[in-house]
Amino acid sequence: MTATADRSEREVAGDTPALIPTPTGADTITTEGAPEQTDTQGTDAPGTTASATPTGPIPVVPEGGARLDVAAVSQALKGRWAESRDVARERAARPELHKPYDVSVAEHRARVLEQMHLLVADDASHKMLPEHLGGPNDNGGNVAAFEELVVADPSLQIKAGVQWGLFTAAIIQLGNEEQHRTWVPDAMSLQIPGAFAMTEIGHGSDVQSLATTATYDEGTQEWVIHTPFRAAWKDYLGNAALHARAATVFARLITQGVDHGVHCFYVPVRDEEGKLLPGISSEDDGPKGGLNGIDNGRLAFDQVRIPRTNLLNRYGDVAEDGTYTSPIESPGRRFFTMLGTLVQGRVSLDGAANRASQLALHIAITYATQRRQFTAADPTREMVLLDYQSHLQRLMPKLAATYAGAFAHEQLLQAFDDVFSGRGDTPEAREDLETMAAALKPTSTRLALDTVQECREACGGAGFMAENQLVGLHQDLDVYATFEGDNTVLLQLVAKRLLSDYTSELKNIDRAGIGRFIAQRAEVLAKRHTPWTRLAQDLSDRGNSKRAFDTMRSAGFQEEMLADRARVKVEEVALSMRPAARMSPTDAAAHVNKHQVEMLDAARAHAELVLWRAFTAGIEALEDEDSRTVLTDVRDLFGLDRINADLAWFLLNGQISAQRGRQITSDLRRLLWRLRPHALDLVAAFDVRPGHVRAPIALGGEQERQDEAAAYHRAQRASSDTPVSEKVLRDRAQKDKRAQKK
Repeated sequence: MTATADRSEREVAGDTPALIPTPTGADTITTEGAPEQTDTQGTDAPGTTASATPTGPIPVVPEGGARLDVAAVSQALKGRWAESRDVARERAARPELHKPYDVSVAEHRARVLEQMHLLVADDASHKMLPEHLGGPNDNGGNVAAFEELVVADPSLQIKAGVQWGLFTAAIIQLGNEEQHRTWVPDAMSLQIPGAFAMTEIGHGSDVQSLATTATYDEGTQEWVIHTPFRAAWKDYLGNAALHARAATVFARLITQGVDHGVHCFYVPVRDEEGKLLPGISSEDDGPKGGLNGIDNGRLAFDQVRIPRTNLLNRYGDVAEDGTYTSPIESPGRRFFTMLGTLVQGRVSLDGAANRASQLALHIAITYATQRRQFTAADPTREMVLLDYQSHLQRLMPKLAATYAGAFAHEQLLQAFDDVFSGRGDTPEAREDLETMAAALKPTSTRLALDTVQECREACGGAGFMAENQLVGLHQDLDVYATFEGDNTVLLQLVAKRLLSDYTSELKNIDRAGIGRFIAQRAEVLAKRHTPWTRLAQDLSDRGNSKRAFDTMRSAGFQEEMLADRARVKVEEVALSMRPAARMSPTDAAAHVNKHQVEMLDAARAHAELVLWRAFTAGIEALEDEDSRTVLTDVRDLFGLDRINADLAWFLLNGQISAQRGRQITSDLRRLLWRLRPHALDLVAAFDVRPGHVRAPIALGGEQERQDEAAAYHRAQRASSDTPVSEKVLRDRAQKDKRAQKK
């Protein structure tokens, strides 16, 4: 039955569409010549594009128009380690690795431990091993594979990260080859489950101020590990409550009366039967808001003695007589170098958060192309959710940001592999890696939380059901924002690096030139707060909204806006902080604290510029022209959305004219409508597989309901026994009265 025929039957019955606004913003899209819609419109499988009804402005891909090459884009998103990701995605689809529902915390913990042994049987962590331990030294491939576990069970992904990405990696990255041969094989095989004991209750992210001590006893050639007070207990440690038999413990190295700062030690904590060793105390953190498959707990040490050789001594060693030596003279640089070796935790969380966003968008957008709500253009059929502008607005910008995050993560992963493989391990490369990880991890984990929540709400009550994954995914991802580096603290690290780079520029200018440089920058900043630049833009754009739109859609314009914002925000903070150089340490700290919010804003602006540039580079690397065309629209949606989110700053600083500022909202609507026909293709390129999606609403359950309802209403319209609505009778009576009057 055609849409036209359905409409005629509805009109005879006297029904009228609900007063729901038809989507707008499609003025640049034509539906002329679109295929006639059937009763299965909006139910296409991922990788196809829904057709449009000729009775409404739902856009379609014009004949000969650009279409996304799903396979090519999917391969690009997988990046350099596509093969590792494919193997890991097949593994993550296995039911025995999936998150259980309706189980106790104890049952969940036991299941995840069993799953860990399945990973060992698959030799899943072998890629991380260096050549001298029989591995390929493929750090990028290893991290890429473990990120994929988040779609099976985030608890499994994090517990695997604790065991191999933290505990084992600390031994590999901070220890010597003899220590590798002694401890790594048992850590890899789970013969020695381990904890990573860094965080203390009293200091959290402030690792440099940890209170746990490791004092060298020259008489016995042993370290004495001690927790001096309650706030120095190690806390939130994965594996610590039950399973860990050893821990890599971060403590202050003290020898010959000198405190050499925080170092890492290998400390046994339980025997083979799981009983705590003498001097070790442990407490269970208990149920948490998520990730309850991990036995997080606390550890404390009461004068625990370990051999001298249990110091992981790559960056600092103590001889039998207590003499301390280090290849890095500066204590501060030594400390940050040691912590830098553990950056892979942040790298993996960035990738896992992005993958979780992809899963949530797959579920929500698939559901939105099947679920129907309210009549609109077609009086006999309700509209699918994704055809409403408001639904596009809540989901598509999140999809665009997720694409940007995927391309940026690939760059981060390559930088990580270059450093950890040793091929590009220089102090500058490590610093760049740490800065990039510190910028992207907060961005992606925040995006994941916002995306999962938006997707949950976009699925209505169905999204709140545990079986549809979104609620549990949000609970598990919640802590991603505060572990492996609290997001706010990491952004402060980014800001300090940006300010350091800015200061380095000044160092290259002689004393006479510094005054001119500062005066010049101050003049530029002052001009940004005057109307002259805005007036120039207004005059050039006046009466021509298309010119403003074309300019904003250009890559050059977007990059200039995002780059200028990042640079100006750093400059403003740097100039504001210059007086601190002449202050006492106390006053200087207070002065810096007054500008902390501006520092965080500068770091976020930098992160968004990194994302935009990575997205652009990813598009340029694609060979398929159609895919570049579609993804350019997605990139533009990301760029303009980020500019629009900070529009007040751009307007106040004269970066964008008032006319362009007014135009940007309608331009975003046009982009949303241009991308509507590609929505399913774009999520299909995420390569989220049936075993990853365990949400009935995205696996055909909603479509079955819609098909059943459509069949019922068709039969009702065709039946002569269908009851006539009161409204129809009233309309007929009014029509008869008007006829009689005539």
